Amino acid sequence: MSRHGHIRLIFPVLLGLICLAALWRVILVIGLHVPLDPNEGWNAYHAAAAMGAGSLYPGPQTYMINNYPPLSFYVVGTLGALVGDNIIAGRIISLTAFLTILAGIYAAARRMGCSPSAAVFAPLFFAAGLLLFTDYVGMNDPQLLAHAIASAGFLLVLRDARSARTMATAAFAFVAALFVKHNVVAMAVASTLWLFFQDRRRGVQLFGFGAAFLLAGLILFYLIYGRSLLSVLITARLYSFDQLFSDTRNWLTWTALPLAGLVVLGVRRWKEAPVRLCALYALVAVVIGIGFLGGAGVDPNVLFDADIALGLSTALVLNELSGRWALVAAAALSAPFLYGVVTNPDWREADSWLRPLGNAAGTAGQDIAMMSARSGPALCEMQSFCYWAAKPPAVDVFNVGQQFDTGARSDAELVRQIESKRFAVIQFDPDSPYSLGEDVHDAMERSYRLDHEDDFGSFYVPR
Repeated sequence: MSRHGHIRLIFPVLLGLICLAALWRVILVIGLHVPLDPNEGWNAYHAAAAMGAGSLYPGPQTYMINNYPPLSFYVVGTLGALVGDNIIAGRIISLTAFLTILAGIYAAARRMGCSPSAAVFAPLFFAAGLLLFTDYVGMNDPQLLAHAIASAGFLLVLRDARSARTMATAAFAFVAALFVKHNVVAMAVASTLWLFFQDRRRGVQLFGFGAAFLLAGLILFYLIYGRSLLSVLITARLYSFDQLFSDTRNWLTWTALPLAGLVVLGVRRWKEAPVRLCALYALVAVVIGIGFLGGAGVDPNVLFDADIALGLSTALVLNELSGRWALVAAAALSAPFLYGVVTNPDWREADSWLRPLGNAAGTAGQDIAMMSARSGPALCEMQSFCYWAAKPPAVDVFNVGQQFDTGARSDAELVRQIESKRFAVIQFDPDSPYSLGEDVHDAMERSYRLDHEDDFGSFYVPR
């Protein structure tokens, strides 16, 4: 190996060390009763419902709304029954899925013809992006599980196999991923388009099997739950172009360079199968992801497919370069992650490596104990608190708030419940007492008093 080749290895080694350090912190947090995201408690309640603790898709008259496909709830609920906690089970599944995705990205890059040293950059790019710029790794959320399942289908598509069975298995994986999380479609769409270019017969097979499995899944969903999946997925939601532009700009801070590299590579080598696949995948993923990004409550997870595609593109770019240019490219691709570490004060504090959440576990424990001690249902914006306090599911604050904000539903009944002091405790996140609108807030002010405030929000009890 040349001197430049040895020096270039510094950057994947650095990224690998950063990822390992960030993973260490994720592992330390997995078992803690500390809320990481509002989705965690929400998913835990629906996983319990899938295991028989209630209706997985409650009727429109309830205040618990499920706008996700069903499969993840059964997976989390099954493991949750073994470990005794759906949130911790979901975190374990999320971390396992993340590691599975990394292995799949590396395998895909190798099947695209990349050398080992170039291929390893693809999963490192994806891993560093998620670990440094999102909080989805080790979170009880089905997003990464869906991508892990779809990755299995992607690897089958990349196999030099012409059997209908292979295409059927790949299609099944893509559809299964869709029934875990409905925004994981880019890999399936791009794979189908790419196969139409490469081998039309295989493309028709993948499309046909996929359509058949999808139709069967939709029919089965209707037969089991008595309603269409589409009616479940389409819920009231505000859309903000300001959020769209802001989140896209933030995403581009670490993806602009691989995007540019992929454009150049696509123009120069469009006829090469791996380049064409990667370009199609990135195009579809970016269009779909950015389309979703302006929705209220939508996070950068809608661009994870784009992140995978760009990780693969970095491997293809580095595979084409040698000598000084390869070194420059590796340094430039690593720069946003190195900068993210240097500017993050948590990475400079020794205590954050032993206790990543500091005193948060103690504070959350006190909040949970306080809620558990008060008999009766509770209303939690951060539903993990209600779940760990063994309260029954009551109100999906985000989705119900969106219904109120868009005029899709009246808030009169919930106002009545609050005025009658139905809830033993009400918890709102910091600086968000109006999450359910002004009428609900005013009713709470009349009927409840502030018990205490901390970093997890405000906790109210009846007057």
